[in-house]
Amino acid sequence: MGDTVANPIVPGFHPDPSICRVGEDYYLVCSSFEYFPGVPIFHSRDLVHWRQIGNVLDRPSQLRLARARSSGGVYAPTLRYHDGRFRLITTNASSGGGNMLVTATDPAGPWSEPVMLPGVPGIDPDLAWDEDGTCWCTVAGVSQIRLDPDTGQTFGEPLRLWSGSPGAKAPEAPHLYRIGEYWYLMIAEGGTERGHAVSIARGPTPNGPFEPHPGNPILTHRGIEHPVQSTGHADLVQGPDGSWWLVFLGTRPGGGTPGWHVLGRETFLAPVDWVDGWPVVGQVLTDLSGIPWPLEEPVAEPVRDDFDDSVLRPQWISLRDRPAESVTTQDRPGWLTLRARGDSLDADDVVFVGRRQQHLSCRATALVDASEGDGGLAVRLDEYHYYAVELADGEVRVVARIGPLRSLVASRPASAGPIELTVQITETQALQDARSGPDTVSFCVAEPDGRTEVLATLDGRYLSTEVAGGFTGRVIGMYATAGVVRFDWFSYVAGGS
Repeated sequence: MGDTVANPIVPGFHPDPSICRVGEDYYLVCSSFEYFPGVPIFHSRDLVHWRQIGNVLDRPSQLRLARARSSGGVYAPTLRYHDGRFRLITTNASSGGGNMLVTATDPAGPWSEPVMLPGVPGIDPDLAWDEDGTCWCTVAGVSQIRLDPDTGQTFGEPLRLWSGSPGAKAPEAPHLYRIGEYWYLMIAEGGTERGHAVSIARGPTPNGPFEPHPGNPILTHRGIEHPVQSTGHADLVQGPDGSWWLVFLGTRPGGGTPGWHVLGRETFLAPVDWVDGWPVVGQVLTDLSGIPWPLEEPVAEPVRDDFDDSVLRPQWISLRDRPAESVTTQDRPGWLTLRARGDSLDADDVVFVGRRQQHLSCRATALVDASEGDGGLAVRLDEYHYYAVELADGEVRVVARIGPLRSLVASRPASAGPIELTVQITETQALQDARSGPDTVSFCVAEPDGRTEVLATLDGRYLSTEVAGGFTGRVIGMYATAGVVRFDWFSYVAGGS
């Protein structure tokens, strides 16, 4: 094991973490927005090294996203374990969606069909049970309603509990806990941008009345110089040694002013001490080597996928759905076959299979057979902000979409046969001036003699949340916009050159 244990513990576009502990095992889920399958779920034994074991919402019957706009879809899940079952409650913030609850005995799945919750208002629902077994659902705002988690029935009207710090916007992401003699209500506030924060209150019952911590917020990086910004949306858990810890989201802006974060909101870990019955969050470190219990040997994920399995690995995500007739590994054994629907990456129904960018510098490469169609590799933030290298009309092209502008950046004739395409993303190490971007995105094509030609290098700031808006992060993947495009393999390597 190396000397450095990195924080974030789940890097890349993995926001809104919720965590639960069952014996010696930890499970963590994150928001997934317009991507299918929804709600990635991870397992760990040491709170530091995490492995994705599946996606909670992995069937069309569980998750309908056809009308979800980018940064719509699945918001802020809460994961809990009660009476021998895992329960996950979340919001599908798209037309025809709403709050819903699914259960499982094995967190790797399968998860149940959703119980819809029409009586639960708002977003960011939480679950907590009192000593009598009554289930309380608390939502952004912050209000609470009694809920039967098996049937979805609610009882009474929502009760307003606490709206956070005076003047702070967006009280959301509530989590309710019984710890010692108090019930604690922890929320995010200040908005999920640079003003993001975590605050907490406590009371004698799950319904309050709640008194706020006199030192709120208990976590924020607003206005301070720190590599991790926008800290908020947190969940509490006990470590293997009984100490307390906080998982929360944050961003890592790069470049000059105002700083651009490109990986989306990531999941971090910080220690918690208790002083006079209140949690005190410790320093957010980017190196967790000082964790006070033995760490597991991390399991290295394969850097290359040869598409030899009948189903895709859980890291692969698609836009809004993934019909078998459009995405399959069984049409040509050992290849991923994509059959086009939408005719552009601008289209809501474009056939796209990608993975989250998880490193500030990385290299993604695929061997592409576009003899029967058009397609290639894309770095996507949303349908208005993406870069791509594609094979179409006998050419290799680099295209860029930035807001209302879509440009052909470079092109050259394509050689015959399958072609190796590469995206190289390189973090900016030295600022030229205050306007320096966070990284560069280069697009390359392999020559028949083995040489690699760089077709174009673009400024990465335009694929950032600060430019595009929204809640997501970059996803790097394969797509088809006409006919049939096949991919023999795809590799993703941190760093690269």
